Amino acid sequence: MKNNLYLFCTSLSIFLFGGSSLISAQDQEPAPKESGVFVYQLRVGVNIGGVTPIPLPAEIRELNSFNPMLNMSIEGNVVYWLNQSPRSWGWSTGIRLENKGMKADSRVKNYSMEIIGGEGEKVAGNWTGGVSTHVANSYITIPTLVAYKMNNRWSFSGGAFWSLLIDKNFSGYVFDGYLREGDPTGVKVVFEGDKTASYDFSNDLRHFSYGIQLGANWKFSKHLNVFSDLSVGLNNVFKSDFKTISFKMRPVYLNVGAGYSF
Repeated sequence: MKNNLYLFCTSLSIFLFGGSSLISAQDQEPAPKESGVFVYQLRVGVNIGGVTPIPLPAEIRELNSFNPMLNMSIEGNVVYWLNQSPRSWGWSTGIRLENKGMKADSRVKNYSMEIIGGEGEKVAGNWTGGVSTHVANSYITIPTLVAYKMNNRWSFSGGAFWSLLIDKNFSGYVFDGYLREGDPTGVKVVFEGDKTASYDFSNDLRHFSYGIQLGANWKFSKHLNVFSDLSVGLNNVFKSDFKTISFKMRPVYLNVGAGYSF
């Protein structure tokens, strides 16, 4: 009996000591960290804006009319959140097919211009009068952004975009004014009534452009969200050797739309 009692007490001590040691070791192990997560999205939006000098030069005296046109965009992107908590930093990239266009009528004075004459010849000089401009460009754009998720609904992003021009149009006509050939004191060519002269700078557009993009995203269900992205081009839309328009023209557009997260 004494031997059996001794064996029982010894076994119980070993069990209790070993169990407490195991529990203590488990308590001391670090909790596993939350891993990051990828979110894939498909977005459809509309670009609202125009191609403009910043700031407006003295040559542009008045904007008579502006039509932003219907500029569609479709984008597939991926967002990587560093963790799955309601607040998290991350990054985002993707590919976007988009149109950026506008129609505008303005009054200008001593505006550098190159028009196409009645025989197809090009006449350069300084234009004073009305200018109608039509822009219709298509791009493949890749955004590279830093993202911040404030809560389960709101997230924000900012960074750069890189665009490749795949279809181009920058053309229009002048009306109701006069052209001074060569310089502001050159021969005066008057356009009155319905007389117009066209211009086309499409082949002078730059093929590659870049800029900054800032955006906000609001998630109203597990898969659906709405967004707005403001993009501002940093380089001139025209090639560096294009001198007809003497100031830089930059695309400034607000892209608004809806997205689906997979």
